[in-house]
Amino acid sequence: MAKEIQPGINDETPVIDKGELLEGLSASVFFQAVEHSPVAISITDLHANILYSNRAFTKETGYAASEVLGRNESVLSNRNTPRLVYDALWGRLKQQKPWSGVLVNRRKDGKRYLAELMVAPVLDDENKPIHYLGMHRDVTELYSLEQRVQNQKAMIEKAVNAANVAMVLLDEEEQIVLDNLAYKTLATDMSPQDPCHVILRALRDEMGERFNTIQERGLGFTDYEIRLDIGRNRAPRWFSVDGSMIEIGDETADSFFAQPERHYLMLVINDVTELRRRQHGERMNALKLLIAEEEALQSMREALNGALYQFQRPLNLMNAAVRMLEQRQGDEHALTEQVISALKEAIAAGNEAHETLENAVPKEHPGVKSAINMNELLRNVLELCTADLLKHGVLVDWHPPLHMPAMIGYDSRLHSLFKQLIDNAIEAMAGAKGPRRELSIVARIEGGEVVVTISDTGPGISQEHRTRVFEPFFSTKPHTYQGAAYGMGLTIVQEIVAEHLGTVYIDPQYQEGCRVCVHLPLNAERG
Repeated sequence: MAKEIQPGINDETPVIDKGELLEGLSASVFFQAVEHSPVAISITDLHANILYSNRAFTKETGYAASEVLGRNESVLSNRNTPRLVYDALWGRLKQQKPWSGVLVNRRKDGKRYLAELMVAPVLDDENKPIHYLGMHRDVTELYSLEQRVQNQKAMIEKAVNAANVAMVLLDEEEQIVLDNLAYKTLATDMSPQDPCHVILRALRDEMGERFNTIQERGLGFTDYEIRLDIGRNRAPRWFSVDGSMIEIGDETADSFFAQPERHYLMLVINDVTELRRRQHGERMNALKLLIAEEEALQSMREALNGALYQFQRPLNLMNAAVRMLEQRQGDEHALTEQVISALKEAIAAGNEAHETLENAVPKEHPGVKSAINMNELLRNVLELCTADLLKHGVLVDWHPPLHMPAMIGYDSRLHSLFKQLIDNAIEAMAGAKGPRRELSIVARIEGGEVVVTISDTGPGISQEHRTRVFEPFFSTKPHTYQGAAYGMGLTIVQEIVAEHLGTVYIDPQYQEGCRVCVHLPLNAERG
């Protein structure tokens, strides 16, 4: 058995001289090699008259060697090949250089086929051309497959670009591999932000570890809706997002046998903003009615609680008087007993009236907790307060983040909370008659909490009152002031914040007016 030679491994392999090799091979070996070559080969004179053709030539063209011997290669030509192609071919040969290209040839039976042709001059010892060597193969099927792929690609791109939904394909590094016209339009609208990266961040915030699990397992998701506030003063937009993982084989030569797979993420982004805006309008009308009803009930609660508070004082005084008289009963005459009896009767009647009045106070029903987007909630509250803001000439500076993860809470109660704070700020600035009336709202995520700060340019709250403003029936405004005061209003704010296990306080560092800071956990387990 001959020893297997592995080129490039043994540096001591002897170099075989080409001349010696040729001498060791007979002419018949070369003939047989050409004759049995799988590529169609022909040799012509300098006028392209065929002097030799091999078996593959016969198989490709249908012409036997005896039928083409002495005939010109033009016997295979077809008028579908432009004249310029032949001009280029002969131009190269005259320069004693090979030419390669594709021609439309015609077989003996008249059928046309695509021939991938290479023609080279055969030179003598003086480097003069004496023959032409032609080799060609039928690439009709290959061309057909390539053309079919291109046609399918063109049709797919046309169909994808015609779609009203944005589509984008991302590689493992989250770089865009393919996108459609709708996505390009969305990218222009959201510039300089890249929509896919913004949406991916929002999906990770909303889905958490589930998003990573989907990617790792090659799963997908459908109809996942996110809300984005694009730009400082632009309306929010809602998108319904579908995601699917695609596995594609590697196209490099190294992967020919191994076939490793690359993972791509296809996002289909449907803009549902118009639908959500219509729903938002209907919801705002319902919310206005709900808040108006809550405000009416709250006013009733405040009035009744105020009456209870005032009613309790004389009862307390009478109770004190009875205790004093009872302590002195041994030294007084029968008139004292009559006074004590009358006072006790008055106290009993007063307690009964107090209990009846207390039962008449409307009870609070916060409802059921739900997922709440703070950007949307604050926008709703500002919309509800628009008339008062315009009436008092208040300039609003609002900084909504591009995306806020949903928090769990009582929707109507949180609307009441922030409306109360904004109403208080408007009234404070209107009462101060200052030259600057500016309201600033900033929302952010910090340590698992939603933090909202509401700042105004009103008179502010003094240091000694910063904690007392949250006490019931305390107010920094005069008793003749009409409207909601910081007293009962901030007490309600404190109650709602406590329901959500949060905190609220007056920022002591803010010097240009008053700044109220509200911290609410994203997911309160109690309440």
